Amino acid sequence: MSYDTRIQTGITGFDTMLGGGYLPNTTNLIEGPPGCGKSTLGMQFIYHGAQQGEPGIILTFEALPETYYQMAAAFGWDFRRLEQEGLLKVIITSPEVTQIDLEHANGVLEHTIAQMDAKRILIDSVTHYESAMAHSPNAAPKSKVSLMARGTPAPGASEKFVERDRLYSFLNALKRQGMTTLLTRETTFLFGDEEGFSGGAGIHFIVDSYTMLRYVEIMSAVRRAIIVLKMRGSAHDSAIRQFEIDARGLVVMAPFEGQEGLMSGTPKRMAASFIKAFVRK
Repeated sequence: MSYDTRIQTGITGFDTMLGGGYLPNTTNLIEGPPGCGKSTLGMQFIYHGAQQGEPGIILTFEALPETYYQMAAAFGWDFRRLEQEGLLKVIITSPEVTQIDLEHANGVLEHTIAQMDAKRILIDSVTHYESAMAHSPNAAPKSKVSLMARGTPAPGASEKFVERDRLYSFLNALKRQGMTTLLTRETTFLFGDEEGFSGGAGIHFIVDSYTMLRYVEIMSAVRRAIIVLKMRGSAHDSAIRQFEIDARGLVVMAPFEGQEGLMSGTPKRMAASFIKAFVRK
């Protein structure tokens, strides 16, 4: 598939990892620990679209719009101006209200998407949505598309199945609106997988692509790593690459070399590199 048919993020090096960008009308997960750059990546995705004339929406369940204005300004992105020009809308709401809104025709979000002719949406973050749905027994999925695709949960069905169905309903509703969705999700560990794989309600199986961000410690210095673990319907770069956040936003660089165990957070040098560096000839 050519670059012309992709939804590019505008992030140096990352679009190359994705094979040119995200596929249109897909759901895409960015997962990582606090402060690693998830929201920055998402805002960069929205900003690049606006620069190309593609209106975007930031849907947040916690941070105020002012927070995004300030974060964006640090990179020279004028989100206030983009809102005035109709290229951006920052919406703060609750997961429960959003779920109900998407289940009914002509809801607020659907109206906003149509009014703006929006093509991109950032959900920051889906962690709050998952948590709210897990503790909201009255928020059962009502989407006809969801029920047709998944089937109504049988009596006694596990809570995980119900949570997954709600999440599927939520994401599928955005697909029906023709949106390319980027979701951020927070992990509870800073380095590696000390607490194991955090599967949530099966979100990794539902989304079309899954990118993981990690902190790694190399020679007493903390660096950031990025890897695309899944991209449905497309080839992608599977290398673990280093990335930085500078005045331009995220910049993805070359793959880590001579290291193994990177995603554990405490990598070791590969044997060949060790021998070259420490064993005398």
